[in-house]
Parts: sequence; structure tokens; C-alpha cells
Amino acid sequence: MRDTMRTHVLLDLDGTLSDSEPGIRNSLQWACEVEGFPVPTDDEVRSVIGPPFEIGLPQIGIPDDALTRVIATYRSRYETIGLFENTMYDGIIEMLDAMADAGLSLSIATAKPELTARRILDHFELTPRFEVIVGASLTPERRAKAQVITHALTLLGIPVGHPGIAEGVVMVGDRDHDVLGAQRNGMGCIGVTWGYGTPEELLSSGAIALADVPADVVDLVHTPYGAGAE
Repeated sequence: MRDTMRTHVLLDLDGTLSDSEPGIRNSLQWACEVEGFPVPTDDEVRSVIGPPFEIGLPQIGIPDDALTRVIATYRSRYETIGLFENTMYDGIIEMLDAMADAGLSLSIATAKPELTARRILDHFELTPRFEVIVGASLTPERRAKAQVITHALTLLGIPVGHPGIAEGVVMVGDRDHDVLGAQRNGMGCIGVTWGYGTPEELLSSGAIALADVPADVVDLVHTPYGAGAE
């Protein structure tokens, strides 16, 4: 059954469209070594991909008073080298084509800094496919995923809190903050299992469905979920 009310799809970037883990891992491990902290394991790095680093890094032992300098050192490598240590997942272009052919508006809502997200999308020649591209700001006003999604909806002209938002708009992402950010904006989130979150993380946070391959998303975005984010 297809939901003819669905009009917009918001998509995460890291772990949803592209596998950015190598560049993030190499840059973060290097930054920790340079700044004199224990080098995080590959699994520890993977656990913090998605949310802003000021949320994730304390969970792997970076103290609050060192966050600013560790993040700055990380960015000095990531912005020049790491962001290109990145590949698109198989099937993403076909997924985007199928949703666009179905008349859906596609937009990016990522917690990655917006300028960096745009550089990555330009690198993959994906930018023209999206109606709006919203990432996190480097200042406090737009850091959490819920704030990113709210800003994307505003740019799309969709009233936040509109009672029909869950039927018209759906988020697609790989981490619990994608799901929770969507819920805080009154909409549901389809979790993708090829990214950095686990199925258990996605379902326990309230994902309305799971996609195991990009082709699954094409069908799932048309499914009527009702209120979606309860």
C-alpha cells in the first residue's frame, strides 16, 4: 500500500548515504594521539559517529575541558584529508533515483557541520539531487539533530508541529539521534541497518521500520505509518 500523502524525505549523511568511518577514524585517532590522550579503538570511534562530538567524545574518555582542542585538531586533518576517505554505499544512487522518480522531495539533515556536508555531497556529485541541505552549525544554535531537522523543515516551508507532518515527511538515518530528532519534530524515522547503529539501538529508540538495503527504503517511505512517532 502506498501513502499518497508522503511528499518529503529527509536523509542523514554519515552511515546512511556514505561510509565516512575511515576518515573519521583516522582523523580522531590521530587527534587523540597528538593531544596526548589514549588512542580510541576502532569500535570506540564507530560508537561516536553520528551525534556531535561534544556528546560522543566524553563517552570514550575525552574530558570536557579538552573537547575544544581535540575537536579542533581532528578537524585540521578531517577537513583536508579525512572527508575524502569516504565511499558511497552500493545502491544509494538507485535509491535516490527511485524516490525522486516517485515525486518525493529529497533533503539532507545531518549533524555533520553543514559546510563539510556540502563538500562531501559535491565530491560525490550529489548536491543537485537535494532540495535543501542542512547540517549542524559550528555555534550552539543548531547542534542537536532535532534542531537540524527543525531548520530543514523551516527551509522547506513545512510548519513545525503541523498535525499532518508524520504522514507527509519521514526521516531516514542510522543512529538513535536520527530517530529521536525526528520524533521531537512530530515525525517518524526509518532506520538503516548498514550504518553505525545497531537494529536494537534503532528499534529501542522508536524507529518506525528498518531497512537492510537501500532498495528497502524505496518501499518503506511509501508505507503509511499513521502518527509514526509516538
